[in-house]
Parts: sequence; C-alpha cells; structure tokens
Amino acid sequence: MNNSRRLRKPLAVLSVVVLIAATTSLTSVAQESNPKAQRPRQVFPRDEQQPDDVLRVDTDLVSFDVVANDSEGRPVRNLKAEDFKIYIDNVEQPLAFFQVEHRSGEPRPLAVVFALDISGSMTAEEMERLRGALNAFSAKLAGHSTLYAVMSFGMNVKVVQKFTSETDKLDRAFERISREPNGLSTHTYDAVDDAIRLLARHAPRTRERRLMKRAVLVVTDGFPVGDTVSARTVIERANAADASIYIVTLPSYSRILPALTQTPLPTPLDVSGLADLTGGRSVYAEEHNYEALFRALAEEVTSAYVLAFYPPELKRRDGQFHNIRVEGPSGLTLRQSRPGFQSQASGKKQ
Repeated sequence: MNNSRRLRKPLAVLSVVVLIAATTSLTSVAQESNPKAQRPRQVFPRDEQQPDDVLRVDTDLVSFDVVANDSEGRPVRNLKAEDFKIYIDNVEQPLAFFQVEHRSGEPRPLAVVFALDISGSMTAEEMERLRGALNAFSAKLAGHSTLYAVMSFGMNVKVVQKFTSETDKLDRAFERISREPNGLSTHTYDAVDDAIRLLARHAPRTRERRLMKRAVLVVTDGFPVGDTVSARTVIERANAADASIYIVTLPSYSRILPALTQTPLPTPLDVSGLADLTGGRSVYAEEHNYEALFRALAEEVTSAYVLAFYPPELKRRDGQFHNIRVEGPSGLTLRQSRPGFQSQASGKKQ
C-alpha cells in the first residue's frame, strides 16, 4: 500500500508497559518449557488446537499487542508464535499465548474513539475532507464488530456521539462537529485522557468472547495548548486501559511553520511519545491523500498480534515495575502496546 509509506517508522525494538488484565477471554497456543518456573498447567492439552474464543485466563497472565511492519511500513500478518521472543528485564520467557488477527476467521472486535480538533487553526476545507476520510476509515472496518464514539476538542472537550455501531450516526456526528464553536486553546491531552476514560468505562475488554482492541484516533493541527493533564499521565492511563493512540496531523500544521524542509518537523505530540509508547502511530496528512491515509490507518489498527506470558513467580507479587522487550524476524519493525508491567504487591487484590 503506497500510502502506508507515509507512516512514520518508530524504533526497531520498543519497550512497553503492561498491566495485568483481569478476567479476560483470549485465544491461545500454550507453551510451557519450564514447569517449575511457570504455571504447572497448560492452557490447552499439548498438541491440541482450540478455537480462538474459548481460552480462560487468570490474572497472572500478562498480555499485549505487537504490530509488525516491513521496511516500507506495510503491516506483516504472516508471522507465527515461534517468530517472536519475549524478555522480562532482559531474561527470555516462554510464550503462553499467541493470536493472529484473522486466525480463526473471525475479525477481532474493535472500540475506536475519534478525538477531533476543532480549534481555530482547523479550516473548513480540512473539516469537510476529514468527514469523508473518517467515513472511509469506518468503511474499511465494515467486516469487524466495531464500536465508535466521537469527541471534539478545542477550548473544551465534548462527547459528540457515545459508542455506537451504526455508521449513519457516526456520519451525523462528523457533520455536527463542523458547526461546533471553537477557540484558541487546543486541549489535546485532556481530550485523549477523556477518550481513554470513555473506553475504560464503556468499551468492554472482551466482546463476543474475544479480546477487544481499544484505540483512540486523534486528528489535530499538532499543537496542544492549555491542557490540565500531562502527556506522561495520559500515556500511563492509556497503557493501563490497553488503549493505543493514533495521531493524524493535518496540513494546517505545516502551513504554520516555515517551509524549511520537505520532511515535517516533529510535533509536540510526537516528542511526547504519545503514539509510540502506546503501540499506536503518528502520521501526517496531505491535502489530497486523506481517504487513502485513513484507510491505511484502519489496516494498521487491525494488524496486531496478541502475545501473552506468565511472569516468573518471584516477579508476580513483588510490587515492582518490570520491563518487557519483544524481538522478531530481522528487517521488521515491531511496536508493542506497552513497555512493561507493574506487578501487584503481595497481599493486594488485582
């Protein structure tokens, strides 16, 4: 896909934060190479293939998403469990669970919050093109079980459409946003923070007995102004909620800056790591590539592998933060949805 070449390449190997998910239904392939160090049972009997929607997981299992891209930024979907290696604090761990997006023939359910910038720097032409592009995004995901919500932000953050699976409601929400009053402030981090809360409260961790992908798609001019919450706090909350942040910076950003280079300068959002540290992506739109770019993003959102492991016994209840690193085949760029996990102190409930 040519337009995916515009996607910004993150670091080849990223560390990311994983909080232990409670009561999750997943699909799996069990691997237990050291019974003494790992849980003494297998998820499924050895050599038995099970449907993707029947796995029962306890609270010790740590799971996270991994997106793999080739040298041109295109998603890679044909990797297997043995292509990945997981390290906790630089010590390799057995993989307990592996899921490919379309492995069982049923696409993974999604919950997506559109957070749309309506500050004064957004032009009417951009808003109209954006409406068509967002509809192209939802059309690309037509085969998925998807919930959408829409928020606008400028001086204030507002929920324009609560979660819905009806695309006609989605389009009406986009149309209403063009009439929303704007302001000089751009509360981007506040908006993402509210979007994460919306996902955590109203988008279940599982749907149709499958793990749901949570994402926030931010469309903005690239300049947060007047926020009351920090980027670091938003990243921590996104990781805790299993939410990946995707950022689309519109052409109005490049018009604000001197044309010193053909390559867009990093925005404050890029510098903050909001996308990279949550397993998302930051891209720059051009005036004539809106719809193609958003279709490429929809492909990106649905291209994750789900990996999981049981931490060593000594690290499950020590109350410490533990780094996670994942490696894959040479030549691919991997992005994890979180850089590690915070274990619970002994005696505390999950």
